[in-house]
This record gives sequence, structure tokens and C-alpha cells, in this order.
Amino acid sequence: MRTVLSTPTTSDLPDVLRALRTWQDDAAPVQLHPGDLGWYWRFGEEAVARALRTWTRDGEILTIGFLDGPQVLRATVAPRAWHDDELAREVVDDASDPERGVLPTGAASVEAPNGTSLHAALTDAGWHEGEAWTPLRRDLVAPVEAPDLRVELVEPGRESAFTAVHRSAWGTTTFTDERWRVMAAGPAFADAWCLLARDAAGLPVAGVTVWSAGPGRPGLLEPMGVHADHRGRGYGRSICLAAAAELRRRGASSALVCTPTSLTSAVATYASAGFRRLPERLDRSRDA
Repeated sequence: MRTVLSTPTTSDLPDVLRALRTWQDDAAPVQLHPGDLGWYWRFGEEAVARALRTWTRDGEILTIGFLDGPQVLRATVAPRAWHDDELAREVVDDASDPERGVLPTGAASVEAPNGTSLHAALTDAGWHEGEAWTPLRRDLVAPVEAPDLRVELVEPGRESAFTAVHRSAWGTTTFTDERWRVMAAGPAFADAWCLLARDAAGLPVAGVTVWSAGPGRPGLLEPMGVHADHRGRGYGRSICLAAAAELRRRGASSALVCTPTSLTSAVATYASAGFRRLPERLDRSRDA
């Protein structure tokens, strides 16, 4: 059966989000999450659509690729197609040929879940080991210990302190109040919540956005940050505990996060909040 590569339109986005939600499973390797698209939604739904590629057969989405930058494709596969070698080869062929509109000429990277035929096919096609990522998971069966900070849900009209913490934490000016509002108006945010932590003096010190994939499925932290003026005081651990507790209240089975292995302080922060390190994932890369 013919596999069709396409770039979704904005009207296709609900189907893509629905597929990603249903693919989330604690027994599966950590993979592209609807929250990843939800966070990108701050640039608008047209930008989200342009950044996506789908591979379908007979109208069923089997692979979703998200261009997290022009030269980085984050891809995941429907559970029933994890070991579909033919599909994997087709996706790799499309990603390897710039004329097919997935990745441009030159250096590029693809992220694919460990253990899938897609990951193996990239290796077989000569894509070498690239950036290392550390996934971490916290099981949410048991209650989560309370953080030692006051944590509030960010409501529309009160987002300024939250966006300011993010800009400080990440050293960027791009996450404005307007972009928060665009993100919050997107369909993925119907299952998401922004949390803001304040210290004893009431100053905003840390923030995180949590994304649910529905009850009984893994939720995602994306992103988390501590204000640059308030680092080294355990606030990262506290906001991660709050994030896990919020996801548990919303019915998530676990809380997930994935961070570059090189960010050892981030890995340590998540581990201190009860997140367990999972097997490291290596991007598959090609040189210029």
C-alpha cells in the first residue's frame, strides 16, 4: 500500500494532535508529545502546520515528523508501525532527499524513538550518532510531595510574571505576553497548565508548562525554567514537584521530560524531584 508524505494544513492539526495523544503510552519509548506542538503553537497555527510532516497509508497517520528548527526533524511512529521496516525506509528516504521537502541540503539531524525500525533504518542509511538526550520519567501512582514554594496557575491576563521568568531563565526575548496568549488559545492548551512559583517574598522565581495527553497517559513538562537571579536555591526541584503533582491531579499516569545530556544541572534537577533517568537517546545526524 502506498505511503503518502504530506505537509498538513491548519485544518489537519486536530487529527495530528489526536494521533499523538493516542500514541502516548508508559510502555513506549519517550516520543514526540502533543505538548511539543502545543509549546510551538506560540508562533501560531500556520507555523505549526508548516513545521509538520506526516506519512499516511489509506488515510491513517503512521508517522509524524516535527521540524524543531530547519535542520532538526523530531519523528515518532504509530505503535502498530514501530517495526514496519518498509515504512521506516520510506521515511528515511524522504528525510534524506532535500527535493522531497522534509530536510534541506547539508547537515541535519533526526530524532526517532529507540527500538523502532525508523531508528534502525537511519543507522543503516549512514546517519551517525548525534546529540545525546536524557529522557526522565516520574511515575504518578503515589502522591507527590508538596513543594516548599507557593505555586499558582497562570490565568489569562496574569501571564506577564510567567513570561518574564521564562525570558530570564532561557536568556531570550522572544516569549512575549502576546505569544503566551497565542499558545494558550491553541487546541493543545486545552490540556495544559502554566505554573508559576513565588518565593517567601512573593517574587516570581520559576515557571513550568505541563501538557496532558489525557487520563491514564504520560504528561510532559515543556519547558521549565528558573529566573536567572534566583538559581541555586532548589526552586527548580520545587517547580518540578509542582508540575508532577498537577499532572497527577489531572489524571496523568506519569510525568515526562527530555533534556540534552550535556545539561547536567538540568538532569540533576529533575532527578532530585523524583524523575528516573531512562536510556539515553542519540539523534541520528548527517554532515554537511
